[in-house]
Amino acid sequence: MSETAERRTPLYETHQKYKGKIVPFAGYLLPVQYEAGVVKEHMAVRTACGLFDVSHMGEILCKGPDALKNLNMLLTNDYTVMADGQARYSPMCNEDGGVVDDLIVYKVKDDSYFIVVNAANKDKDYAWMKAHQFGDVVFEDISDKVAQLALQGPKALEVLRKLVKEEDIPQKYYTCKFHCTIGSIPCMISKTGYTGEDGVEIYCAPADASAVWEMLMEAGKEEGLLPCGLGARDTLRLEAAMPLYGHEMDDTITPKEAGLGIFVKMDKEDFIGKKAMEAKGPLTRKRVGLKVTGRGIIREHQAVYKDGKQVGMTTSGTHCPYLGYPVAMALLDISCKEPGTIVEADVRGRRVEAQVVPLPFYKRK
Repeated sequence: MSETAERRTPLYETHQKYKGKIVPFAGYLLPVQYEAGVVKEHMAVRTACGLFDVSHMGEILCKGPDALKNLNMLLTNDYTVMADGQARYSPMCNEDGGVVDDLIVYKVKDDSYFIVVNAANKDKDYAWMKAHQFGDVVFEDISDKVAQLALQGPKALEVLRKLVKEEDIPQKYYTCKFHCTIGSIPCMISKTGYTGEDGVEIYCAPADASAVWEMLMEAGKEEGLLPCGLGARDTLRLEAAMPLYGHEMDDTITPKEAGLGIFVKMDKEDFIGKKAMEAKGPLTRKRVGLKVTGRGIIREHQAVYKDGKQVGMTTSGTHCPYLGYPVAMALLDISCKEPGTIVEADVRGRRVEAQVVPLPFYKRK
């Protein structure tokens, strides 16, 4: 992609002001890290709080009398019984049972839903929804009208409380409040995140994003709030064993293979990919966690061996700052899924030993 094709989020100037190191990502120019560096940013989120620009994510509205029927056909999870303000995660599959994307749906009210999709997949997802819509429903891509910030970490809510009325803070995980204000700025506040920590994601108009950012940074000074980039976002989600599209799942990997079977409701009347998943029968491979026991760091797309025979591939891997050791996730033959199984990854021609461990690697107390 050429330089001119990269888009800027509404916080681009703010990232420059905070000395963010800008890189191209999913068609956007975003900070990979700030002055503190990835490790300090990661540790801030685990022990205090961090602030992320996630305005590159896509937002789609689904409205109309047949909105619910469309969601239940498009998505593997079941959206039938939901309260207003409730959020629910789901994979979205193709006819072969592979994953088109994973996303979160918020119920605004009956016949009205707010969908958040991955940045790199936004256009593909929107086209897929439009191509498969039926009955009285409208899908509308509103990504350009929405900025998104993520305030994450054990002290995130302490920071938020300085700026927001208590009744505007969602109580339960995967719920949101649609009509809130931070200062005098209208926003939506959702108790969700991609770090394995407590925290919120805040949606507002693009023109208000930098003001919301500055208010949060000012409010979080005592708590040690740090601006965080894509680097820490990736190490945090990996430590918490959260799957990433294009790594732990793609259009050839089913949600069940990716360890997301809990979000696949096979008792639902029908959904795209259901028949293919039924036809596949029992799982032959599954996402597992690997703790590196040899010397080295295992990365993505490295072949994994057991007793000299290839049994799968790694999907993500890095050194985890909080845990203090390297881990990886891998899609392995079902015979290797038991914790304690010893395998080896091929790291640039050298075999590095690892042990299958339960997921997630990190879980907050």
